Amino acid sequence: MKYLVLSDIHANIEALEAVLASATRYDRVLLLGDYVGYGADPNRVVERVRALPADAVIRGNHDKVAAGLAGVDGFNHLAKEAIAWTSTVLTRENRDWLAALPQGPAIVDGAMEICHGTPFDEDVYVFDDLDALRSLRVARRPLCLYGHTHVPAVFRLDAGGEGDGPRGATLDLVGPSRRAPFILELDGGFRYLVNCGAVGQPRDGDPRAAYGVIDTDERSIVIERVAYDIAAAQAKIVEAGLPDVLAQRLGAGR
Repeated sequence: MKYLVLSDIHANIEALEAVLASATRYDRVLLLGDYVGYGADPNRVVERVRALPADAVIRGNHDKVAAGLAGVDGFNHLAKEAIAWTSTVLTRENRDWLAALPQGPAIVDGAMEICHGTPFDEDVYVFDDLDALRSLRVARRPLCLYGHTHVPAVFRLDAGGEGDGPRGATLDLVGPSRRAPFILELDGGFRYLVNCGAVGQPRDGDPRAAYGVIDTDERSIVIERVAYDIAAAQAKIVEAGLPDVLAQRLGAGR
């Protein structure tokens, strides 16, 4: 089985369409949340996502705020302004779909689960080794996929240990490299925490859309990048009256 992994699309239809055109060989889709917010095409993105052959779909923090399930506490002023605009333009049908999304983690199969932030809290970020170690200890499957940070990362932990140093389990950040595609072969002796990056608003300095493909038969993960029409996405943000910086950051990948 080949799974296409999509996270943090953030109402960027140009990026999403570029990913779907690039990732032609997959069977099912895993959707890790934050379909709306920041970008100017929330309805088109939600409608496109709803039509995908998904095996697991969870919400992100922007989705639940846009759906009226949570407040904007913790959002910066840019996120607040964008989500307020998003809430006014979402159709009732798309808002209801967002409201019905489950929070993670969600079990995909016997070896894999997905979450938005971490497996212990959907809103918490994995910023460092301690966050990753806690997540891997809580995860119920040997492979846990996450999003939220908009930065690709691959953490690996010895499968049998409980420590965090030479006397226990060893945690390593093993990828990805700056060169795409990044290919990881999964080893049964380890547990993995993997972020395949953001489709719609990358923050690792590479403005190209990021996505992942997991091959359960080959036991591999590929993190790929694809160029998209950034100028078109930027123009829509400006035309919508959203903050200019939300358009500018797409070009910088920050």
